[in-house]
Amino acid sequence: MKKLNRVLFVWFALAALASAVCLLVYVVAQQTWRTSANDPQIQLARDAAAALAAGRAVETVVPRESVDMERSLAPFLIVLDADGKVLAASASLRGSVPGVPKGVLDYVRDRGEDRITWQPIGGVRIASVVVSYSGARSGYVLAGRSLEETQHRVTQFGSLIGLAWAATLVGLLVVVAAGNRILAPAADQNFSS
Repeated sequence: MKKLNRVLFVWFALAALASAVCLLVYVVAQQTWRTSANDPQIQLARDAAAALAAGRAVETVVPRESVDMERSLAPFLIVLDADGKVLAASASLRGSVPGVPKGVLDYVRDRGEDRITWQPIGGVRIASVVVSYSGARSGYVLAGRSLEETQHRVTQFGSLIGLAWAATLVGLLVVVAAGNRILAPAADQNFSS
């Protein structure tokens, strides 16, 4: 019974360490993929805001081709006035342009920029960057892109990490049990002498 308790104690300690490492690897990878999903939108939103602040017309800044937010992976722009009313958009969701949450616009008005995961309806998650602009007019630019591919990668990676974690726990149990079987007789003999 003592040998079994010793094996379980050592295995549990190593399993906790292995679990922490697997969790850390998963969180770092997930956060890296999620934050890098903003990269194109940062440039699009800032460039559009700079153009609008310089006096360019909204129609010349927003692409004419419309993106279906529910089905497309293409980036898009939504330009809003200072009150949050949509002035122009290169995206729509089920035939209309969804409103941007007021709390996001309030935050951007105070800080100049925000990067959020926007979920205008269930099942549609958008990596969004919102930038304020001012000049002759003031308002906001939202640049967004679907998170579908990023979520798919994170899910696949999570499955791989889960398999690696399970295999590591089994492997540790085998190694600890075998080590105990080999080393325990010598340890018991040393204690009896």
